[in-house]
Amino acid sequence: MDKFNDLEKLIKLTGDRAKLDAKANDTYIVYKTSEGQIVKEYNNGDIVPIANLDASHG
Repeated sequence: MDKFNDLEKLIKLTGDRAKLDAKANDTYIVYKTSEGQIVKEYNNGDIVPIANLDASHG
């Protein structure tokens, strides 16, 4: 595999691990969607958008 594919695999595994840890600790993960929105995703599948952080620093 080339370095790009290795990096993609590592990123996916890191996300999968974060989901497992969140489930074990009854918490959530935070990530940025492909549309650029930052969200919290809970164990039960609920996805909650987080307010635009840039607006609070203006």
